[in-house]
Amino acid sequence: MSTAVYERIRNNPKFDELVSKRSRFAWTLTAIVLTIYFSFILVVAFKPALLATPIWEGGTASIAWPIGAGMILLFWLMTGLYIYRANGEFDDINAEVIKGAIE
Repeated sequence: MSTAVYERIRNNPKFDELVSKRSRFAWTLTAIVLTIYFSFILVVAFKPALLATPIWEGGTASIAWPIGAGMILLFWLMTGLYIYRANGEFDDINAEVIKGAIE
């Protein structure tokens, strides 16, 4: 693509909308992940006995295992949510921007 096309892309209000929406969504997901992760780490550091609580009376498995697995599952689902939105809404806006720039 030529420099003129890139300039039309940068000047398109839809491009600004795309960058804004994508950044806001990515930072929101990042904040959620970091909050959950560091909360877990703080519990490990300052209240380890809480995570050592057995899942059932007399059991050897602690609640830390399902909490950790739940965190991994949640983070995986959040990645899927980002991919879903990126391949849908964000790609649609991107296609509009490119179409407008090459016309």
